Amino acid sequence: MNLYFRPSSLLVLLLLSLLLTLPTQTLAQDTQDPERAKALGLLWEESRAEDALPLLANLAKTRPNDGIVMFSYGFALLAHSKLLKDAEARKQGRLEARSYMLKAKELGVTQPLLKNMLDGLPADGGKDEIFSENKEADGLMRDGEMLYVRGNFAEAAQAYERALKVDPKLYEAALFAGDMYFKLDQNDKATQWYAKAIEINPDRETAYRYSATPLLKADKLEEARQKYIEAVIAEPYTRLPWVGLNQWAEKAGVQLSHPRVDIPTSITAMKDNKMSINLDPKLVGDKADETGLGAWAFYGIARAAWNTTEFAKAYPNEKTYRHSLREETEALKGVVDLVKQQQKEKKIKQLDPSLANLVKLSDDGLLEPYILYAKVDEGISQDYPTYRKANRDKLRRYLVEYVTTNR
Repeated sequence: MNLYFRPSSLLVLLLLSLLLTLPTQTLAQDTQDPERAKALGLLWEESRAEDALPLLANLAKTRPNDGIVMFSYGFALLAHSKLLKDAEARKQGRLEARSYMLKAKELGVTQPLLKNMLDGLPADGGKDEIFSENKEADGLMRDGEMLYVRGNFAEAAQAYERALKVDPKLYEAALFAGDMYFKLDQNDKATQWYAKAIEINPDRETAYRYSATPLLKADKLEEARQKYIEAVIAEPYTRLPWVGLNQWAEKAGVQLSHPRVDIPTSITAMKDNKMSINLDPKLVGDKADETGLGAWAFYGIARAAWNTTEFAKAYPNEKTYRHSLREETEALKGVVDLVKQQQKEKKIKQLDPSLANLVKLSDDGLLEPYILYAKVDEGISQDYPTYRKANRDKLRRYLVEYVTTNR
């Protein structure tokens, strides 16, 4: 089931994919409860929400402590709300769906899909989503939704295609057309429509991730990895791209990881014209010199300078200090330069492994991607779009050479 769901939208497409990993026993293998097996199979395996709805309604009454049933019923109710003509009825449908999803959460369901759906369903039921400011295109998108929920995938695809003709910049139209063809097992056509979505907006992750699904199912692992990596590059600070990449890793037998770089110093942000640099005791003494650990003292000094004076110089249009990519890069690069100088002077006998990783990242030209993916915080994340625009190749290299390669 491919999922498209963002906090500002209430659109859910119930399509088969690898995103939802319900425990095996929750699906049609439940031979002890054929009604439950049939309902869950209709919803999750066949995307027939309307057919599953009455069965799930009965199960919700008879199995109120079954978290998967509560989740599934809420999902089906949300899909059904798309078919209601009255706006207030649709809102009430969303509220009812949310209530069952909350019950599922209380009962211990931890599926990523449930979390993302709850994140996107406001407590007050929210408003109907608007796909396009162009009324004709928006209407065609709604037609596509209703056709999809009823299981008319080919007709839904045609509606989405017509919507894209009316509004050529409508990302969702191309994306959903691709999903309909994916559901119809027309993977070549699906790929073409996903590519159209990527062309419209290469900085959204969904079409990359969707296009990876059939590749992963077909065991085309390298091609799937490339698509999942592009999804991460597009939107690294959201959950779903990493969910997809983890699915690839599980199938490929790879342990996703960042190189380990322990930073044994920190600074306390400026407050009342005071700040402090906190050093780990292991940074001083003969052992620190022999392993290079003493170089970390520069990290705290460099960051303190940014906190007090350098940020204002580098970002004159920003009135409030924030931790930036430039600050972190300069601080770490300074540590690397000191280590190399000490190595040149033959002061280091056995370089600390963490520092060795840092030096290699710097030598590979991948220090910034490492920071943006492994050491990111709210301040640094603000620099990501600008860096990505000019350095997509470096971000890709880091994810290929470090994160998705067993070392």
